[in-house]
Amino acid sequence: MVADEARLLEMHSDRVYRALRRFGLDADEASEVAQEVFLRAWRGLDRFQGRSQLSTWLYRIAFNEAQRRLSRRRPPPVAADPDGPDPIAAIPDSPDRGPDARALDRELGEAVDAALARLPPDLRAAVILRDLDGLSTDEAAAAVGVRPAAFKSRLHRGRMAMRELLTPYLDAANA
Repeated sequence: MVADEARLLEMHSDRVYRALRRFGLDADEASEVAQEVFLRAWRGLDRFQGRSQLSTWLYRIAFNEAQRRLSRRRPPPVAADPDGPDPIAAIPDSPDRGPDARALDRELGEAVDAALARLPPDLRAAVILRDLDGLSTDEAAAAVGVRPAAFKSRLHRGRMAMRELLTPYLDAANA
């Protein structure tokens, strides 16, 4: 069983950690909560019924644990973490992209992170799970524990809020 546990951690630990960071936990909290997520998952593995993917089940545990942690404190102002994973930086550089374009990509990543931090947790989770982590609507809805129709509504409201929050940045970038 120890080998199974190690494989479970290896397969999903990075995605769970990134999701926890995006949900609004700092690096130390995300590491701590990720450990709790996998501990809870391991203890409850016999209750996992296979009606969803294992990753969806882990996201649900992670979302619940993040919500529990965030509900205990007043959220501090969030700035982009320069040491954290940057989804924009993961895009391979094209040889014809110069330093100006790469700098704009970094700025956009920081603007997206800052906008996400300003969303209410339910809208933030919808945007993160669907648009950044690439879960299907059904998987993401299961991860946050709502019906797909309710999830779609949250996702739409989250996307509209992101558009509004990013408009000043995008207007300035296009000027």
